[in-house]
Amino acid sequence: MTVRHRRYPVTRADLARYAAASGDGNPIHLDADAAVHAGLPDVVAHGMLTMGLALRLVTEWAGDPGAVRDCRAQFLRAVPVPAEEGTFLDVRGAAAAVDADGAVTVRIVVSCGDEQVARVTATVSGDHVLQPELG
Repeated sequence: MTVRHRRYPVTRADLARYAAASGDGNPIHLDADAAVHAGLPDVVAHGMLTMGLALRLVTEWAGDPGAVRDCRAQFLRAVPVPAEEGTFLDVRGAAAAVDADGAVTVRIVVSCGDEQVARVTATVSGDHVLQPELG
């Protein structure tokens, strides 16, 4: 069962706002020269921003951010964010299992272009009525 699919734009301005809000001012997220010096192709998105967008999919589905009981992420590769056009993250999730107390395990794949960049697993409380599918 597909939970849903969302496509989120990510721009350099988003990275600056995320850095300010999270306190993660690592220059690889903000300065192209620093990113290249660190061996990256360009400025890259914060891993936690990527995970947050994955969880946004789940919380929209559950209807309550408090419904998420557990979350685990595996980051597969960096997400370069070009200065002019930014990039897009495609987030797809599916319910994978329901346990004895009704909690739903949701598996999420985050892609940038044709590359998977993260896999996230979230457990959603069985106290919430989940819509089976949202467009």
